[in-house]
Amino acid sequence: MREIKPEDFQRDLLEWYDENKRDLPWRRERDPYKIWVSEIMLQQTQVDTVIPYYQRFMSLFPTVKDLAEADEETVLKAWEGLGYYSRARNLHSAVKEVNNTYGGEVPSSEKDVKSLKGVGPYTAGAILSIAFNIPAPAVDGNVMRVTSRLLAIYDDIAKASSRKTFEETAMELIDKDRPSDFNQALMELGALICTPKNPDCLICPVNEHCSARKEGVQDLLPVKSKKKPPKKMKMKVLLVKDENDRVLIERRPDTGLLAKLWQFPNIEAETDDLSDLNHLGESLGLTLEIEKKNIQEVKHVFSHVVWEMEVYKGFAKSVHNTELYNESALKQFVATEDINYYPFPVSHQKIIDGALAKGEMYK
Repeated sequence: MREIKPEDFQRDLLEWYDENKRDLPWRRERDPYKIWVSEIMLQQTQVDTVIPYYQRFMSLFPTVKDLAEADEETVLKAWEGLGYYSRARNLHSAVKEVNNTYGGEVPSSEKDVKSLKGVGPYTAGAILSIAFNIPAPAVDGNVMRVTSRLLAIYDDIAKASSRKTFEETAMELIDKDRPSDFNQALMELGALICTPKNPDCLICPVNEHCSARKEGVQDLLPVKSKKKPPKKMKMKVLLVKDENDRVLIERRPDTGLLAKLWQFPNIEAETDDLSDLNHLGESLGLTLEIEKKNIQEVKHVFSHVVWEMEVYKGFAKSVHNTELYNESALKQFVATEDINYYPFPVSHQKIIDGALAKGEMYK
């Protein structure tokens, strides 16, 4: 190790953690299922955002069996707002496997845990170490940031090839007697003190071990190459009602972005007028009357694309497609009060909370 004594580092880190760790709901017990769910939710999501979702999810699905036996749409509805819905679908699929193959008990072997759908090296390490107290590296963004500064590692953390370096480093540092607490302490340090910008080096409990601080390069680490900026996509959304004030919704395809979630009919904007929306109405089997001015504008940012959405109000003067009144159809008119039974992506939830909730389409 580079000018560091792991035993001294472990002692200082764990003493700080024992006194300062946050009281988080998934830390109150060592249930591997609950730790697993929390780790999946915490991927790309802030702790404060996750807590109410986690508590609600656990109230609905307190055991492996409860989640395994739930239908997918119920699971997606419980996940609604957290984003990255493939996480929920993979978790649901993997929990079914645990229920069927392992008798409802999350396996404690590295091979079995890593074989579960959606469980990558980090999640496997977190489950093994936190739930089962097995020495295993759990390398997330916080851990890479802390260790890159601690040992002045200049490997680009955005590159997949760098992960092995950080996993090996984390394994050399880990406290073999307290791997659960150690891994959580390392993550906690990254979340609270060794932050991406303006780290609090003066109050850091392990600052005397830190190579970056000694060299004055803590603001230069970790090295992370920039991603390409997301592509902008202009969208038009059709918020259309029928003569009974029901609203038209549709389910997205079974694969791809936001798979199986519900939305309002929409298209990528093709014209400056409403002709493209009228064509959309015709393809749905509707004769539409569409207001020329949009009633809401919504911007939603994904990692690779930005949706700039204009929402238009439409009235179905006639409905030629009777399937739109079939409750099992993938495109259907539903009562406004029933909208909340369907899982929507955040982008369209903004429309529900905006134009729909404010009654814009009924004025």
